Amino acid sequence: MNNPIPSNLKSEAKKAAKILREFTEITSRNGPDKIIPAHVIAKAKGLAVLSVIKAGFLVTARGGSGVVLARLPDGKWSAPSAIGIAGLGGGLEIGIEVSDLVIILNYDRAVEAFAKGGNLTLGGNFTVAVGPLGRNLEGNVALRSSAAVFTYCKSRGLFAGISLEGSCLIERKETNRKFYCQDIRAYDILFGDIPRPAQAEDLYEILDSFTEKYENEGQRNNVRRAAREQRKASAKELPPKPLSRPQQSSAQVRLNTSSQSNRNECRLYPELSGYHERVGDLKQPIEVTALYSFEGQQPGDLSFQTGDRITVISKTDSHFDWWEGKLRGQTGIFPANYVTMN
Repeated sequence: MNNPIPSNLKSEAKKAAKILREFTEITSRNGPDKIIPAHVIAKAKGLAVLSVIKAGFLVTARGGSGVVLARLPDGKWSAPSAIGIAGLGGGLEIGIEVSDLVIILNYDRAVEAFAKGGNLTLGGNFTVAVGPLGRNLEGNVALRSSAAVFTYCKSRGLFAGISLEGSCLIERKETNRKFYCQDIRAYDILFGDIPRPAQAEDLYEILDSFTEKYENEGQRNNVRRAAREQRKASAKELPPKPLSRPQQSSAQVRLNTSSQSNRNECRLYPELSGYHERVGDLKQPIEVTALYSFEGQQPGDLSFQTGDRITVISKTDSHFDWWEGKLRGQTGIFPANYVTMN
């Protein structure tokens, strides 16, 4: 486990980067369902990363150190502010335990309460809940939670429950003063008056990676959503086919095929009384594009898929009629309102 003893801000930032990696990267001990989802951190308004030591004998006491950062209006992370944590609890626990904590601040008011007051009591005016886990967890699960604070705790390398009710995050003013070489309050640090220090670059690298992962997940979700919408649109009721098919007459069109058996069979393509245009009569062949898929239901129907380009052999003036066309060597009739003229 990491050292809970307070140290300088550079070391605290380095420790925070290490803890975040342990909480968010898949390892032999952390499966995909045992990591903090990228969207939880990417959408956080602030977060604190600490190491905590808990000692118990009739009562328990906890203390530790770490850093807190806030999300700036431009979406970037603020400079880190050094913090400590302290709290007392009841119970008959005996022994000492060191844990790592990641505390997610979901609302601006939680960040402001700490920044303006220099401390934040968990479980007071702000509800605390164990944070959701799992790489594939849907983002809206976290959004539906009303908890102002999510907590994640690891003890001996494993996620563990911990009660932080009554614990207090405390500003370490002297540590901030030494690192930034000036008297400065957490409020000024967390609200962007101090630029991001180069000494904390490892921490910013991993924090920025969560935003990138979240945006990539969002793009993939948008693609899947668009595909679902397209499938829904395709599944909507197709335009009605013409009410009646062309009637066969004694003057039937001879199939253009070399098959002797087909020539001896009943002609499938009748000559429509309404047909008045032939390809031979046109200056150039008529070509149409299928707006919808059509699956032939009777012999002589021409089946096609959305986007197919069909050469028209015979047509009428009406689009709400059956036309005759050719596609991939097959000739047949089709509903004209399923296609559009090129």
